[in-house]
Amino acid sequence: MQLINIDLEKCNISHACIRACPVQAITIQKNTEYPEINHDRCIGCGSCLNVCAVNAVSYINSTDQTFDLLASDAKVAAIVDPSISGEFPDITDYRRFVEMIRTLGFDYVNEVSFGVDLVAREYNKLIKNFKGKYYITANCPSIVSYVEKYYPELVTNLTPIVTPMIATAMVVRKKFGDDIKVVYLGPCVSAKDEALRHDGPGKVDIVLTFHELREMFEKKNVKESTVEYSDFDEPIGYLGSLYPLSKGFISAADLNESIMESTIFTTDGKFNIMDAIDEFSQGPEVLKKHFNLFYNKGCLMGPGTTPDERKFLRKALVIDYSKKRLKDFDKKKWEKNMEFFSDLNLSRTFIKDDQRIEIPSEEQIEEILKSVGKSTDEKSSCNACGFRSCHDFAVSVSQGLAKPTTCLTYSLKNKQDFIKTLKTNNEKLRKTQHELEENEKLLKTENQKIKVQSDTISSLLHNLPSAVVIVDEKLKVIESNSSFVNILGEDAELINDVIPGLIGADLKTLLPYNVYNLFNYVLQKDENILSRDVNFNEGLLNISVFSLKSNKIVGAVFRDMYVAEVRQEEIINRVTDVIDENLKMVQQIAFSLGEGASKTEKMLNSIIETYKKIKKSE
Repeated sequence: MQLINIDLEKCNISHACIRACPVQAITIQKNTEYPEINHDRCIGCGSCLNVCAVNAVSYINSTDQTFDLLASDAKVAAIVDPSISGEFPDITDYRRFVEMIRTLGFDYVNEVSFGVDLVAREYNKLIKNFKGKYYITANCPSIVSYVEKYYPELVTNLTPIVTPMIATAMVVRKKFGDDIKVVYLGPCVSAKDEALRHDGPGKVDIVLTFHELREMFEKKNVKESTVEYSDFDEPIGYLGSLYPLSKGFISAADLNESIMESTIFTTDGKFNIMDAIDEFSQGPEVLKKHFNLFYNKGCLMGPGTTPDERKFLRKALVIDYSKKRLKDFDKKKWEKNMEFFSDLNLSRTFIKDDQRIEIPSEEQIEEILKSVGKSTDEKSSCNACGFRSCHDFAVSVSQGLAKPTTCLTYSLKNKQDFIKTLKTNNEKLRKTQHELEENEKLLKTENQKIKVQSDTISSLLHNLPSAVVIVDEKLKVIESNSSFVNILGEDAELINDVIPGLIGADLKTLLPYNVYNLFNYVLQKDENILSRDVNFNEGLLNISVFSLKSNKIVGAVFRDMYVAEVRQEEIINRVTDVIDENLKMVQQIAFSLGEGASKTEKMLNSIIETYKKIKKSE
C-alpha cells in the first residue's frame, strides 16, 4: 500500500524527508534532485511527515471514503484508540467527543481499550508461561513492518497476537453482527496498512487518523458546544485505557514492572527501537528480556495526531481520563465481558519481506567515509543525516540509497568551498566592473568629443555656400546640406521638408547618370575626381568627388558656375593656374625669351587685379 506521497510541485528539495526516514525508503534517483519513495521499503512510521517545511509530504487520506460509507445503508461502528484523550485537550469531557463522533453518522462508538485488555491477557499468558523464547511485542504496526523487512530472521520472535485494533474489530462484530463496517480512529498511519492484512471478523474497513477526524468535524461543523453527553458502547475497557503510555500496556497485562524482577524492557522512539532490535538480533538469550517497543514516543505522539511536542501534557490527560473512567468502574461486568469474548481467536502470523540490500565491504565503506571527511569509527556520528552512525550512512551511500550530500557537514563544507570560490569570482568581477566603468567614462568622454566634432562638422557643412553630399556604397544619402538641395530644385526641396538632409534618398533618383556615375567611379576605383565640369539642368556645375572611406563612403562638392561669385572666383583660380603653368614655361625659356616673359606675367596679373576690382564694386 502506498501510504506516503510527495507532492513534487510543493517540494523545495530540502531533502529533510530523506534524512528523517529510518530505513532509507526515500531516496534521490539518478538525473533528479527530487525525492522518491520506495513503498516496498516503507514501514509507515511517519517520520517524514512533520519535517517538511512546505508540507509536500502527506499520507493517504480516508475522509471521503468514510463519508461515503456513513452515507450508505451499512451499519458502521467507530472503534476509538484511548489516546484520543491526549489528542483533544480542547474538549472538556470525553463524553462530548463520543457524541461528536456519533453526530458524524456512526451507529456505534466503542473504545479500543477493551481490545487492549483482551490482547494484554494473551501477553500475560505467553510471558508467564515462559518456555525459553523471548519476544518482541507486535502491537505497533511500524515495529512489525521493520522486523519483517529488515530483520526477517526475527519474525518468529514477534508475539503471535493481533493488535488491539484488530481485537476490537472482532469484539464489535461478535456483538453487533458480522455485516457491520468498522472504522478505526487512532494516532497511527501504519495502521492503514495493518488493516489490509486481516479479513473476516478482524477486518477493519477504514483507518482514520485523529487529524482526519478533526477534518471531518470541521467539514460537518461538529463542535463540543453543539452536542450533549454520550458514553461509549459496551464493552468498556479497564486498564487498557493506559495503552497510549509506553508502559501502559505492561500495566494492562498485569506484568511485573519492577526493575529488579521484570523480564521486559520497554522503549520507544526511532533510534531507541532500532538499537533495541539490533541488540535483540545479536542474542536475546544473553539479554534474557522481552522487548515492549513502540516506534513513536508511545501512541500519544503518533504521526496521525496533531503536531504538538507537549508529551507530558498528553500523558497527564491520558492518566486523568483513565482515573475518571475507573472511578466508578464496574469490574464485575468487565470480567463477565472478558469471559464472553474469551473465545475470540487472537492469534496471528507474520511474513518475511526481506528488503535488505547487500552490505558493502569495509574497504568501500572506509573509502566513502574518507571522501566525505568522516571518521572510520563505527560509532562516530552527529545524526544530522538521520542515520544512527556515519558507518550506516556510508553503507547506504554504497547501496545507492543515499547521496554524499545527505551528510550535512560534507554538504556545508562544499558550500563553504563554493562560497569561497564565489567570493574570489565576485572580487574579480568587481575589478572587471570597475575597469568597465572607467572605460565607459572614457568612452562617454570620447563620444562627447566625437558628438561635438560631428555637430561642428555638420554645422559647418550646412553653412558652406557650396553644395555638399555624402553617400554610402549603395549611393544612399548619408548627409547633405541645403545648398545641395537648392541645386536639385523644387522636388528635392519638398522631400527635404519631410526628410531633412535627404537622408536615405537614392542618389540615382536625384542626379542624372553622367553625374552619379562619377560617384560609382570613385567608389570602385578609389580615385578622387577633382574639379569636373558637367552640364546639369541647363546650367554648369563644377564637381569634385572624393573618397572618405575606401569603397564605402564618398563625398562631393558641387559649385554652380553660373553664380557670379563662383564665376569670378573660378576665373581668378583658372587664370592663376595659367600663370602657374606659364611660370614653369618662363623658367624653362627665361634665358631665350628674357623680357618677353616678364611682360606676359605683368599682363596676366593685370587681368587678375581687374577682376578683383569688379568683384569689390559689385
